[in-house]
Amino acid sequence: MKKLLAAPAVLWLAACAPSVPEAAAPVAAASPAAQEAAPASPVAEAVDDPAAVNQAIDEVLGDHARYEAVIHRLQQAVAANDAAAVAALVDYPFATVRDGRSLKVADAGAFVRDYDTIMTPDIAEAIKRQKYSQLMVNYKGVMFGNGEAWVNGICRDDACKDVDVRVVALQPGT
Repeated sequence: MKKLLAAPAVLWLAACAPSVPEAAAPVAAASPAAQEAAPASPVAEAVDDPAAVNQAIDEVLGDHARYEAVIHRLQQAVAANDAAAVAALVDYPFATVRDGRSLKVADAGAFVRDYDTIMTPDIAEAIKRQKYSQLMVNYKGVMFGNGEAWVNGICRDDACKDVDVRVVALQPGT
């Protein structure tokens, strides 16, 4: 039995939503130079901390270490343009759409043969530049970029105790 691992709720990471800063207490008689140096509104800095992504994966999908390993292997394989290494991470049969037509890939050999059609420059770039700490996690899996790539757990038994983390989608971004 093969099915995608899913959880009942969608989890958006806090890093994806803008935060509202707390109101600052009025400052008495700041010098004109200090007023010019201070920005008009504080901007939250993006923190490159994987803890929130790891927690989201643990809560929604399962053991984050398994996902993190596959995500890093995928990024390394794509950066090296290693079609066979990418193919080894994909769940088969694999289906995608290119230029408005359906493309079905039966196995790793077919994936390697069609690699340049499947792994477009835009998809490869989205995978390579994705920061782990900025991945989006929900019941559909872990999303790269604007949906160019998805990784999810594939249940290998009815109880979904045996999960294989795989690439489940490579598609043009939205």
